[in-house]
Amino acid sequence: MWNLENTYANLNSGLYARQAPTAVPEPHWVVTNPALADSLGLDPAALQSEELLAICAGNALPPGSLPLAQAYAGHQFGNFTILGDGRAVLLGEQRTPSGERIDIQLKGSGPTPFSRRGDGRATLSAMLREFIISEALYGLGIATTRSLAVIATGETVYRQQAEPGAIVVRTAASHVRVGTFEYAIRQGGAERVRELADYCIDRHYPECQQADNRYLALLDAVIQRQARLIAQWMQVGFIHGVMNTDNMSLCGESIDFGPCAFMDEYAANTVFSSIDQQGRYAFSNQPAIGQWNLARFAESLLPLLAEEQATAISLAQEALGAYVDYYQQAWLQGMGHKLGLSEATEADRPLIEDWLTLLEQHKADFTNSFRALAGDAASLAELPPQPLFNQPAFSQWQQRWQVRLAEQTLDQAEVTALMQAHNPQVIARNHQVEQALQAARQFGDLQPCEQLLNHLRKPFSSSPGTAKYCLPPKPAERVRETFCGT
Repeated sequence: MWNLENTYANLNSGLYARQAPTAVPEPHWVVTNPALADSLGLDPAALQSEELLAICAGNALPPGSLPLAQAYAGHQFGNFTILGDGRAVLLGEQRTPSGERIDIQLKGSGPTPFSRRGDGRATLSAMLREFIISEALYGLGIATTRSLAVIATGETVYRQQAEPGAIVVRTAASHVRVGTFEYAIRQGGAERVRELADYCIDRHYPECQQADNRYLALLDAVIQRQARLIAQWMQVGFIHGVMNTDNMSLCGESIDFGPCAFMDEYAANTVFSSIDQQGRYAFSNQPAIGQWNLARFAESLLPLLAEEQATAISLAQEALGAYVDYYQQAWLQGMGHKLGLSEATEADRPLIEDWLTLLEQHKADFTNSFRALAGDAASLAELPPQPLFNQPAFSQWQQRWQVRLAEQTLDQAEVTALMQAHNPQVIARNHQVEQALQAARQFGDLQPCEQLLNHLRKPFSSSPGTAKYCLPPKPAERVRETFCGT
């Protein structure tokens, strides 16, 4: 069942601290992910066993585990800080039946040397939220860390209020971050960065090994993955909320779901995070922040890019300049698919942007408006009508859109199929997530959470009850602020 090792423990010990999880008094299963367990090579039936419960709660270690807390730094809202896993322990890497190497981490597992006077614990709400949002992104086809299980600990955790404590068992291609490189260059210099970069190339970017400048190739590969990831966020109205450099994964996965949220009404400058008072990480700022974060990664790689600093800086700037093209290409193709265009070109940008302008001007629901264009009348029949579609401005835009569709070789059925494959019916709407979390937190009722997850895992298809999860919030249900939970 377990096929665990920890290659990260072979790196310089300055990059981590050996740390076992802290035992909890009364663990019990809250939600589990049998499909993920199966892909990891674990027995899904074991997700109800006492043996696996003890491991997931941090009360026992699996065979092959070398538990540690990773060290990293980060620019948090633009300010540099030394950080590290303050409430998480990496058990090791599971070698899956398909040959992948997947990190198994316990988050909320107790204090570490990087806790900075924190308790190292997590609330049930925050860990369930991570489970729900990561499964929502996975269902949408977006690269993300995932959760194997949430375990209640039997403890009380104090944040804004007293809440039940919990641990999430998080899986990831790895937990190396931009902030890990920032830490390495400041704490160990060029050789520490080289060791870390070689590790990432071997584990995530083996194609870079044959490049003339493997570290420049690594920089370019990371830039490409991040550009594609953020473009995908933008195509579904996802707002990460805290895009600090310690929350940017080197392998291009979405990671750390604190104050994140999905938009209902489209507004480019939407902010939900309670800690983002200046709107640094607003929806429309995400692409530029991605490039800013990648510039910090490039800075840490400078000693490896070339012997002469001026040459290294020039190479880094050229690589970072390509980010805009990578992002725009990914965004344009993705948005084109949402509008039924098999091959969107730069000439289609005004059509796409004018559609977004209409959505914003009329405060239209982002997800439902795209799905309505896709002609999915069955799932939208129970939804309130959207005034946008009765506006003369929409009719004028629609005529332009239909002319553009007619220029393609796709017939109407193919256009509809393309649009329905790229426009979800169901997203993790904030009010529904909060309702599920409240039921679990206050009443121990997990049924709303399980029902929501069932629909988030198949967001592009209809099933009994789907329409309920397409409903935008009523005024009293609207969630205007989300919280980090740290």
